[in-house]
Amino acid sequence: MEKIFSEFNPVTAKAWKQKIQVDLKGADYNKTLLAQTNEGIIIKPFYHSDAYKKLEIPRVAEETEICQTIFVDNEKKANGIAKEVLQKGATTIRFIATKTFDYKTLLNGINAVKIILVCDFLEVDFIQEVISFSKGKYNIKLVIDIINNFTKTGNWYDTESEDFKKIKRLINKNKSETFIGVNTSLYQNAGANIVQQITYTLAHINEYLNESFIKDKTEIHITFSVGSNYFFEIAKIRAFRYLFQKLVKEYKISVQPKIIVEPTKRNKTIYDYNVNMLRTTTECMSAIIGGADIVSNMAYDVIYHKSNEFGARIARNQLLVLTEESYFKNNKEIAKGSYYIEQLTYEIAEKSLELFKGIEKNGGFLKQLKEGTIQRKIEESAKKEQEQFDNGTLVLLGTNKYPNKKDKMKSDLELYPFVKTKPRKTIIRPIITKRLAEKVEQERLNLE
Repeated sequence: MEKIFSEFNPVTAKAWKQKIQVDLKGADYNKTLLAQTNEGIIIKPFYHSDAYKKLEIPRVAEETEICQTIFVDNEKKANGIAKEVLQKGATTIRFIATKTFDYKTLLNGINAVKIILVCDFLEVDFIQEVISFSKGKYNIKLVIDIINNFTKTGNWYDTESEDFKKIKRLINKNKSETFIGVNTSLYQNAGANIVQQITYTLAHINEYLNESFIKDKTEIHITFSVGSNYFFEIAKIRAFRYLFQKLVKEYKISVQPKIIVEPTKRNKTIYDYNVNMLRTTTECMSAIIGGADIVSNMAYDVIYHKSNEFGARIARNQLLVLTEESYFKNNKEIAKGSYYIEQLTYEIAEKSLELFKGIEKNGGFLKQLKEGTIQRKIEESAKKEQEQFDNGTLVLLGTNKYPNKKDKMKSDLELYPFVKTKPRKTIIRPIITKRLAEKVEQERLNLE
């Protein structure tokens, strides 16, 4: 390798640019080769060691955990699924429950693995029962995010003060369990750009830090969704890790973020649905290379089919191929040293930090949610992205580019794949998730 590189003289960034300008034969370099993203970042035609900025990203765990996400509606069935997928390659189980459940049945026989239990409800006595039952028996991390509930439903579980009191009571009574989780998938699935996603995640976390809900030497679970903007999604996770450590350092505490990543639903489609497998593959690659601790893949048919063994198996096998056969399992530093990714990480982090400071200066995340500012900013970003999809600038193959006109889906829909509206009284305007292809798909379904 040394001999090969010694035969080529080093070339400066200035020399590369001059050569490119010569080859353009008079065309404007800036207009022809520079592109600006929705985040306001300028993408250059090349990146060079002479001109890129690098951040020191905190190291992550050596091995990526393969997670199976299971929704708890039938405890015995969920328990059976967990046992089965653990034999077929999953290393972590994430249960998501929206109400109290029979925890003895759910957890029976799966005490040898890591379990993440996401409680999308706030019943303190019940949660305390689960903690007492599982202590010493199960490797279980219990996760609650009252702010996520507020943003997606527009209401608190009870009231703001009561919700915060209940969480504080749990934290004070139990020192070692994880209680605060931060689920930021909502922002990505609603159309926030990458800078906004990181910013709102930091501001979301900061509300908990202000209340001392996140203690020194604890673990906090942070869930991200990633899209198909491959390099930007890698840089997103890296930039967040950098900024998270800067944030907790201001509170003089040491906190280990456990980053859970899942593919976005925003770019998934019901027509030409097999393309969803290609999308989730690149998204999971971005997650692993970016430094995700845990990756939970999404079934290709999750938009329109009920949970099924085939879809779940394909999704899990995608991760197994990436981690075992593609050798990404123990390669968390792959992106390190890439001029392009390092520069993207730096620029995304800088823009996110600037926006975060603006939110804090104007009263913080909850205040801006109540004023409707966060919702408006996400809607503006989503509208811009939707316009790009509608005019063909943003391409979803099989949907707004090269659609198969013979593809029929009306008789195959087991789930309603579009935005559901349920009029109700809310404290704030909730943040609504919406897929890019919904309008096109509705039009095609009506013509079948």
